[in-house]
Parts: sequence; structure tokens; C-alpha cells
Amino acid sequence: MSSSESKPPTPTLGDSYKGWLFKWTNYIKGYQRRWFVLNNGLLSYYRSQAEMGHTCRGTINLATANIVVEDSCSFVISNGGAQTYHLKASSEVERQRWITALELAKTKAFPSPDLSDDSGSMEIQSTLRTLNGKVEDLNTCNDLIVKHGSALQRSLSELEGIHVAADMGEKIRQVTERATLFRITSNAMINACRDFLAMAQNHSKRWQKSFQLERAQRIRLEEMLEQLAKQHNHLERAFRGATVLPPSHDDMDGGSKGGLSGKGDASDEDDDNEFFDAMEFITVPADPKYHRRSSSDASRLSNETGADDLSFDELSLASSPESPPPLKPEPVKRRRTCIPEKPNYYLNLWSIMKNCIGKELSKIPMPVNFNEPLSMLQRLSEDLEYYELLDKAAKCSSSLEQMCYVAAFTVSSYSTTVQRTGKPFNPLLGETFELDRLPECGYRSLCEQVSHHPPAAAHHAFSEKGWTLRQEITLASKFRGKYLSIIPLGSIQCIFAKSGNHYSWKKVTTTVHNIIVGKLWIDQSGEIDVVNHKTGDRCHLKFTPYSYFSRDVPRKVTGVVTDKDGKAHYVLSGTWDEKMEFSRIMQSSKSENGAEGKQRTVYQTLKAKEIWRKNPLPEGAESMYFFSTLALTLNEPEEDVAPTDSRRRPDQRLMEEGRWDEANAEKQRLEEKQRTARREREREVVKAANTPDEADTEDAPNLHTDSSPPPLLLPPVTSVHPDSYQSLWFEKIHDPTSGETMHVYKGGYWETKDGGGGWDLCPNIF
Repeated sequence: MSSSESKPPTPTLGDSYKGWLFKWTNYIKGYQRRWFVLNNGLLSYYRSQAEMGHTCRGTINLATANIVVEDSCSFVISNGGAQTYHLKASSEVERQRWITALELAKTKAFPSPDLSDDSGSMEIQSTLRTLNGKVEDLNTCNDLIVKHGSALQRSLSELEGIHVAADMGEKIRQVTERATLFRITSNAMINACRDFLAMAQNHSKRWQKSFQLERAQRIRLEEMLEQLAKQHNHLERAFRGATVLPPSHDDMDGGSKGGLSGKGDASDEDDDNEFFDAMEFITVPADPKYHRRSSSDASRLSNETGADDLSFDELSLASSPESPPPLKPEPVKRRRTCIPEKPNYYLNLWSIMKNCIGKELSKIPMPVNFNEPLSMLQRLSEDLEYYELLDKAAKCSSSLEQMCYVAAFTVSSYSTTVQRTGKPFNPLLGETFELDRLPECGYRSLCEQVSHHPPAAAHHAFSEKGWTLRQEITLASKFRGKYLSIIPLGSIQCIFAKSGNHYSWKKVTTTVHNIIVGKLWIDQSGEIDVVNHKTGDRCHLKFTPYSYFSRDVPRKVTGVVTDKDGKAHYVLSGTWDEKMEFSRIMQSSKSENGAEGKQRTVYQTLKAKEIWRKNPLPEGAESMYFFSTLALTLNEPEEDVAPTDSRRRPDQRLMEEGRWDEANAEKQRLEEKQRTARREREREVVKAANTPDEADTEDAPNLHTDSSPPPLLLPPVTSVHPDSYQSLWFEKIHDPTSGETMHVYKGGYWETKDGGGGWDLCPNIF
């Protein structure tokens, strides 16, 4: 191979492009190297460059061709069955160069209605001149008709006044001549009108076809813009220091985002090793002596050194010899398994979002067309999709084992977001949502919208298995033009009753891409520190952002569990949309192979074991907003819930039923009602501030229940909402363990429900 042949050409925006590709021939010869030439919308190939002057092996017209990317290096070009080329580039970068050149050439080669740019312009000018001539003919005929019609009218008038027979013949002759001229002129005008109409109809069809082709070409250019925007975004990330990682030993859905799994150059690392450059550590198989321990050795080590030193190659992470795994309880209530299919209503997101760049998402009025029929409170409750992880964590005798399950639970809460591009409804102030799964799953959950500006939701869940989960989330969201960033603020805490371990962590940033053009897709990125405030244990999780140049699996998550002294005990790895695995660390050492000369840690680990896997979506999920099995049940009507429950929200219910126009009208009504209530509360605050001595507490809004403490009479600087709103079921406290201030459940809701559902204290928000 000569140096000129091996060097890949540089793509340009012109009509010509050439280079080497591998073309599939047959099952005997497989892929064969061929020289391809792209010119004027035609893709031709030859066995070598020397054949270009005399022998072309095949040509395909890109104007009607379909281009499909198969994986990182392969793509297919087909024109509807007559010709199909299965091609493979030498690298992913080279494949992308060809795809860009082919798409541009296809756009330029899109067929026009029998005219090129120059000839089409000339023909249009000629047609317009002809039509103008026809219009002038019609004007001339119109003038003649008026003239001859007036003369004919005069002749008829004169004919009525004739009495002498000699004059009769002359007048009749004049009338006959003028009538003949009128008939000739009328026929001429009719013919001119017919020609004008025929020409207009003929060219109208051609121009309509041209407009349709122009529209199709515009759509193709939008698709090209989408690709260029993606590449621009990836280049930005690469410029900021994104690291190219070798392929993982486990292929986890690499093809769902641009076909990144797979067919790159072989890695120099051993297949059993896993390389985490972003986390600056490497895991390698532990010494075989750790794998040959017998169960008796493990038992002896358990007695001598404690459970933390057991070999988990033989023992599961949370197995306990004195407590066999419990049987899964039988469901006591049959839940729904489907909802009405999503209507196919088109609405351009960019037409709304282009005026909202840099604004807070919660302050943008959005129609329900961009929503999903769930509120933010219900989405928050979906964090309990994999509550079994906390059940298992509650049984762990070791805090480090427990930390692994809590970390896996943290990652699992993002698994439902991978295809959920719909925006949840913003909850109304005072809106609640209960998730009572006590009979089936052993837990109860309650959410309440405790603030509107900024929007904040409080969540409390407790389980019979000995854990309590509470969180307060405030969303800060900004639209940046080509993507939307959603930054959750606030804290999540999990407390285990038996051990007293108190964990806290925060959420990572969610990014919605392709706001301008293309298919929306979601990515999670950032770092999470899960901290056990009792023992000092910590798990540092890293959500790697998607990178076009990375050879690693997309949506990757890695983490290390350390004790209070910083000693690493477990490594976690996986993806936030599929599964997580853990490995016990048996030995660690330092290496000088880090990027930019940084020192990296090498962990010798036992074989990785799966700790969490995502449940499959129900059948037909793509037509039901990609809801999970739990999500399908969240908006199912229930009779004994509070009147403020999200299930009773009318606009959300109308949207679920497919009545989107009515849902939009109802949404506007509810939002206006909320604004009116807010203004009324603000007036009450101003009134109370102006007349503090005369304020009658009986006329003030009912802000507390009999079971909650009365509002304190404090100076103007208080912890209540600026418009005097206080939540009904939650109260703001300072948590001394974590050092954070948050809304926590103060009780009363489940007692009210179990006592017969006397919801008199609930506000009328719907």
C-alpha cells in the first residue's frame, strides 16, 4: 500500500470526495478493499485508483438513496432494493467523514422537477413573461369588448327609431357587423382566458412539486444541522479534557447512542481488567489465593477478623446465616398495566423555547404537549422503584456492605429517565401524592409541594423493613439553546433503624439534548458522595458524561467505597440505565500510569457480582410515554386519597385520557387560580404587617392543624414562606446529624387516612 493510498482524505463541503473503504462482496471473500469516488451526487467504486480511467465497478445515485449507520465503523447505502452497499471504514472518525460527505452530497443531489438552478430560473422568467403577455391580451380584449359593445348598443337604439324602409337595410347591416365584431372579440377573450388558466394550472402543479421538494430538502438540512450540533458538542467536551477510554469488558447497550460499542482497535489491557481512567484507578483480578478459600476458612476469618474480611467470592454480599431470604409477598391489589396511548400531536418545541433562553424552566408556560401525565411529585416517588435494595441494606450487619446497596439504590433512581423526555407537571402549592404500598411492598410514601417559587417538594417514605427515606428537592433549570440543564438542589437522606446509620447524598445534573432539532435524548453527569454520618464511610460515584470520542460504554457509573480512614473496600461499576456490579478489594497499590503523569491506584479485586439490574419496560411502553410498571400505576385513581392528591388533578387526568386541548385550558385555569391565591396571601401579609396590634388570628388563613405546633409570634425575619404559606404535612427543621435544613414529615397524614379520611384541613387547590 502506498503512502498516498493509506492517508485518508480530508472531507470538504464540495461535491467531490474519494478514499478507501471496505465493501462486502460475499460470504466467501467477505469485505474487500475498494476505491470509492463521490462526485456530483453519484458514489462509484473501483478496485484500485488505476481503474478510474476505464473500469467502474458500480455506481449508486445518492438522490434516492438511504444511508444507515450500523456501528462505529460500518454503514449501509441502499436505493430501495436494486442496489445496496455494505461498507466499512478503517476507523470511526473515517466513517463519520464519509457520512458527512455523503449526506451533504445527497442534499445537493436531491431531484428537482426537470430543471437545474440556472435552467429553472430561466424557465420561470420565460413563463412569467408569457403570463404577462396573456394578461395584456386579456386587457386588450376587454377594451375592444367595451368599445364594440357600446357601438352595438347605439345601433340597436337607432334601429328602434327607424320608420323609412330605405334606412332599415343600412342600419341592419351596421348592427350585424358590430354584432360580428363583438362575437369575434368575445371568442378571442375566452380563448385567452382558457390559455391563461391552462398555463397557470400547469405551472402551479410544477411549482407545488418544487415547493414540496424544497421542504424535503429543508428537513434534510435540519437533520444535517442536528448531526453538526452533536459533533460540535462532543468537540467542546473533548476540548475541555474528555478522556478516550478503552472498551469495557462488558458490553452494555452501547449501540443505543450512536453505536459506540465495539469495533475499535484492540486494547492493550487484559480482557479481565477494567480500566477507569476518569476515576484514576484500575481494577485487576486478585491473587488466586483469595479465590481458593474454603467455606471453613471464611467462617474462621469471620470469627477472627469480622464480617468485613470475608471472601465474597463464596458468600453473597448480604447473606446472613441466621436469617434466610424472605419470600416475596403476594400482591393484595391488582394494579393497572396500561394507560391510553399517547396521541400523535405535533408541536414545535423550538417555537416555544427560542424565546426562553437563559430563563428558569419552572417559569416558562408550557402546553401539555411537552408533558407526561405525571406530576413532579409522582416522578419523585419513582425513586422507590427499586426499594428492595434498601430492604437488603437494612439486613446488612456491615456498614460497608450497606453502603454498596445504598449506592446502588442511588444509581437506580435514574434508570427510569433514559427515554422519558416528557416534562412532568409542575405541582401546585399544597399538592400532595401518596404511594401506599404497605400490603404489597411494606412501605408508605408521601410527597408535598412545600414551596412554589422556588419550586420545592418534600418526600418522606418509611418501611416496615427498618428504613426511612426523606428528601427535599428544588430544581434549578436553565435553557442554553441547544440543550437544557436541570440541576437538582437539596438533599436525600436514608436512615436505618437497627444500626442507626444515617446516609445523605445529592443528585447529579440531568441534561436534555437536541432541543433545536433532532430526537431528544437525556444524559446524567456529575459526581455523588454518599456519606454515612455515623461511621464516616463514604462512596464516591462518578456519572461519566456521554462523549462522542469515548470507546467506553455510554451512561457509565463508577465508584469506590471507603471507610472513615480512606481505605477502599469495594469498587462499583456499571451504567445508570441497566445494571451495577460490585467487587471486593483485596489489595491496592500505586501506579505511575495515570493521565498527565498523575499517580493512579491499582485495586486487586474479586470477581464482580451484580447488585442491581433494571426491570424491563412493559409491553407497548413506547406508546405509553415509556413508563415503567410502577409509573403506569402512579396516576391510577384511588378513592381514599387526599383531595390535594395528584391523582385528582384535572388537567393531568385529561391529558392521560388524550384530551389535550381540554387539558391545556384546564391547566391555564389552575395556574391562574394559584396566582390568585398567592396574591391573596401576600395581601394578608401586608395587612398584618401594617396593623400588627389589631391583627385577628381568627381571620388569618388556617396554616396549621391541631396536631401541629401553632405559628410562633416572631419578628419579621422568620423561616416561613414570604407569602406566609406553611405546608400541611411537613415542617422545616435543622438536622443536626447532616447539618442541613430541610422539610421533614411531621405526622398526621396516615392517621387521617386510616381514621376515615377526614380531609377538612386540606386546601381546595383544584
